[in-house]
Amino acid sequence: QVQLVESGGGLVQAGGSLKLSCAASGRTSSSYVWGWFRQAPGQEREFVAAISESGPSTTYADSVKDRFTISLDNAKNTVYLQMNSLKPEDTAVYSCAAATCTIARPNYWGQGTQVTVSS
Repeated sequence: QVQLVESGGGLVQAGGSLKLSCAASGRTSSSYVWGWFRQAPGQEREFVAAISESGPSTTYADSVKDRFTISLDNAKNTVYLQMNSLKPEDTAVYSCAAATCTIARPNYWGQGTQVTVSS
């Protein structure tokens, strides 16, 4: 059973930066697709970014492209989300996910970490 633990959330002013981390343990597959999702109050959860272990491919939601960067440290089994130029509309609970096939159908979820961007 894969366990995912996020950290790095907090309160930041608009225009600032935060870096989220997602530490994974108990992996049972040789390759995963890792992703970040977010859910703002009263809204549905939305995809933010994904990265595949099987190739250097990354995918971003249009709303975060050119501001957020997802990366993977295989040695540490940790996925990162560097968030720059943060906006108040980025405020949400950010969750890490792992999938054995496609990030559209994650197999595992973290508990989430709150990111609040003040104007």
